[in-house]
Amino acid sequence: MTARTATIPLDQTTVPVTITEYGPADASPPVLFLHGGAGPQSFDAFARSFAETHNARVIIPTHPGFAGTERHPALNTITDLARLYVALLEHERLDNPVVVGNSVGGWIAAEIAALTSATLSRLVVVDAAGLAVADHPVPDVFALDFGQIAELSYADPDRFRVDPTTLPPAVRAAMAAGMQALHDYAGAEMADPTLTDRLAKITVPTLVVWGDHDRMIDPEIGKAYAASIPGARFELISDTGHLPQLEAPRTFAALLGDFIAAPEGSRR
Repeated sequence: MTARTATIPLDQTTVPVTITEYGPADASPPVLFLHGGAGPQSFDAFARSFAETHNARVIIPTHPGFAGTERHPALNTITDLARLYVALLEHERLDNPVVVGNSVGGWIAAEIAALTSATLSRLVVVDAAGLAVADHPVPDVFALDFGQIAELSYADPDRFRVDPTTLPPAVRAAMAAGMQALHDYAGAEMADPTLTDRLAKITVPTLVVWGDHDRMIDPEIGKAYAASIPGARFELISDTGHLPQLEAPRTFAALLGDFIAAPEGSRR
């Protein structure tokens, strides 16, 4: 594992981005994991294992404002984050990457593909926020405590429940700042009514993965993602909630590995 800060040019400024990497630097294609509100640590164990078992180069950027990092004044929306990561792909010379995003990270990943499908090899959208679907509202996560969030996020909440009062003050402060950054980027509704039109522009082979027990962002929203992205494939993981990389890592890794390795014509 290596961790570093990259300085990414964006418009008329630069944005520092904390990056964690696993696996060999020359492995191809590189795989970019984009985290959700749970922070970059929600991908760490999965990324380490996936890099080892698939001989893959895995890159996890921390969205500015999460995990103790500073939010940059140039970043205010999900689209801003997508533009930042398009610039990061160019800056880091990540050729034909696979972009994988969970929760709000899935929304960012889809926005990246809408901006620059031609430079990606594949897109994987996992239990993503971003779409508003009638009769399937996303709960107001900002009105919930961490226990309530766990109840909605996992098929087996007791395995992952955390009492924040037992955590060090610095960790609690970073968690609160991350929730504020999530609100600032995604809004209280965690959806953009204009997103569907942009999804239709995506031309990269796309896999949409969802947990069947996701009560935070339910599978009907996943089906809407798959229906909105031309040629996308939808896969439902049983006995799994909002974060398959934590709750069903072997099943998710197998889906992801097979999708990356599949011949071009069979990825859809």
